[in-house]
Amino acid sequence: MSSLTDLAARLGVVLSAQAAQVTTAESCTGGGIAEAITRVAGSSAWFEAGFVTYSNLQKTHLLGVPTQLFDQVGAVSREVVEAMVRGAQRGGGARYAVAVSGIAGPGGGSPEKPVGTVWLAWADGDRLVAQRFLFGGDRQAVREQSVEAALVGLIQLAGGENPFQG
Repeated sequence: MSSLTDLAARLGVVLSAQAAQVTTAESCTGGGIAEAITRVAGSSAWFEAGFVTYSNLQKTHLLGVPTQLFDQVGAVSREVVEAMVRGAQRGGGARYAVAVSGIAGPGGGSPEKPVGTVWLAWADGDRLVAQRFLFGGDRQAVREQSVEAALVGLIQLAGGENPFQG
């Protein structure tokens, strides 16, 4: 997992240069993004808060995700991660935020949303980018790939790029 630590350290350099903070909103990663970030000494200067909202109830309670979204599009969807990332920004008070919701497996998948389906959303102020991924491997592999994608996307966003899109 040293690569995750390296990515988190790179994120810290970028955010420190901007005097900016980041907040996380996590479901399938269970706090893995926040854990990777806080491995870095001095991360308290740029990591504001982490929300682990595994249940839909907590996504609504802590992040303000509208309950009707779960029935309309499901927890693993663009709409839900976009609401999660906005809730994390509000709740954490950070300029940057990332949110993740996915199906890590081994069960829980469907033909429309197979195991390994993960939605990530990144926000910088008013700017928001969301992307769907389909990761392979077992539960741990899906979770690690999700954390890596979250960190890479934050680095890209903080560097003025669109995460994974250019």
